[in-house]
Amino acid sequence: MLEPIAAWACQFTPKVALEPPDALLVEVEGSLRYFGGEPALLASLEGGLAEMGAQAAFATAPTPRAALWRARGGGLPLTELPVAVMRAEHDDFFRGIGVATVGEVLELPRDGLAGRCGQRLVDELDRALGRVPEPRAFFSPPERFAAGLELPAEVSHAEALLFAARRLLVQLEGLLAARQAGVRAFVLGLEHGDGTRSEIRVQLASPAREAERFCELLREKLGATRLTQPVRSIGVQAADFTPLVGRSAGLFGDSAAEAEDWARLLERLQARLGREAVHGVSPFPDHRPEYAWRRVDPGDWDPHEFVQPGPRPAWLLEKATKVDEAKLDLIAGPERIACGWWDGDEARRDYFVAGYGASLAWVYREDGQWYVHGFFA
Repeated sequence: MLEPIAAWACQFTPKVALEPPDALLVEVEGSLRYFGGEPALLASLEGGLAEMGAQAAFATAPTPRAALWRARGGGLPLTELPVAVMRAEHDDFFRGIGVATVGEVLELPRDGLAGRCGQRLVDELDRALGRVPEPRAFFSPPERFAAGLELPAEVSHAEALLFAARRLLVQLEGLLAARQAGVRAFVLGLEHGDGTRSEIRVQLASPAREAERFCELLREKLGATRLTQPVRSIGVQAADFTPLVGRSAGLFGDSAAEAEDWARLLERLQARLGREAVHGVSPFPDHRPEYAWRRVDPGDWDPHEFVQPGPRPAWLLEKATKVDEAKLDLIAGPERIACGWWDGDEARRDYFVAGYGASLAWVYREDGQWYVHGFFA
């Protein structure tokens, strides 16, 4: 898990180095002020790792080698650390001569120590003390995300996958923060007990990188999913990163934040009801009211410019209903609509604004019969 955790840690500093098989070195001097000091930064690191289900020991020091040894030794001062933190090949030798701590190793004659244990050990001690530089290659966060997780037991209910998926989504959030990017979709891959695979695709209405937002949408998706086979492992994949910078609130409201709230509502509705069930409406140049609109993707707009020649009701009935002429009190009209011969649904109607009981209705006459087509607000 070193590389996924390194990608996540890059949100705190771009200087992250791998120390296989079980450690990361993170240069944080330039990040302390931004994250509120060393205790606050360590708390953020510890909290994030806990969300990913990882446990770690933390320690800080002026040099990478000293920080690594202190983390292995429970955070003790450098000179009080047991010699085992150096992971040298000469532990038996040190025990034989009664040397138990790094401080006692430092008191040994350098020439004799180099002759008995090799120059490499002496160089490591010098790196820990800062006497010799220790250049490192820093980890570069990837341009796409892919991480998997074996489940402790097979899961038969889709909703139960959310807890495990959250660990992977926290990793995704960290990588996106490191790259100052967001995504508009991610895929939850499922490996079933019989070896087959399936996936759940989650779409977002706008680029985002917050794990909480991802979890909300995934919860909606999982709630509408029925597993045909138990799941033994999961994975999350995301690509097509989109640049995403932080926002600043405006003095007179934050229009960007308000638009984002609408986008989050929209994507939750789509996750719960299906993308086909949620759409936008745009006007279309056709005099027949039932053809004067088109479904479009939410937020899109048909560029056609068309102004209806007469009044139009706010509520248009899905299907016009017959009405007795005696119940109508004609107020305005007629407006003749005669079109549609080109598509096989020709209309020849005379529309009126009429009082209909306590309502103001939009009615028309066709072939001697009267119909109610809508109501004005």
